[in-house]
Amino acid sequence: MTYTPKNFDNIIGMKGLSEQLLKNHFTLYQGYVTNTNKVADILSNMVKDGKQATPEFAELKRRFGWEFNGMRLHELYFRVLSKAPLPASEKLKKKISEQFGSWDNFEKDMKATLSMRGIGWGVTYFDISTGKLFNSWINEHDVGHLSSCAPVLVLDVFEHAFMIDYQLKRADYIEAVWKAINWAEVEKLLSLVEGV
Repeated sequence: MTYTPKNFDNIIGMKGLSEQLLKNHFTLYQGYVTNTNKVADILSNMVKDGKQATPEFAELKRRFGWEFNGMRLHELYFRVLSKAPLPASEKLKKKISEQFGSWDNFEKDMKATLSMRGIGWGVTYFDISTGKLFNSWINEHDVGHLSSCAPVLVLDVFEHAFMIDYQLKRADYIEAVWKAINWAEVEKLLSLVEGV
């Protein structure tokens, strides 16, 4: 299967992230899509040529997770951003409040996760086994994902997500991106995995 980059031009002009930053970020994302396809093709050809027992095959198998997750995490991140973000519905607020004690506790927990030192992603996961929601940190695209959990909110805190606009003011970026979340999209993602 060949993956095609999704178009996220609909968020250009959103408050808090400049067009230059977004276009640079889209280019980075498109690189993940391109590399996912390249690595998948090479791996497929290696199997056809009987080279699957080689160190090169093993390293490319490992690399595939990096490229694929880089693609998907960016798609989830861009998907929840909006020029006209919608507030959380009462249904979503209730679900999140039940899990975290209150909406404010959820927000504090996620912002603290996003503010941790280092590069990575802040992710609100839905645990398919228990139905619980929780916030987690992913250090690298292919490291730290939680088994049997589905991401419903993904926010990028690698420097490329904010340096052009915010330099080292990560907290300002977090506040800006938080205000740009389209909670209707988060609720759609949650509804997709709740019934699994």
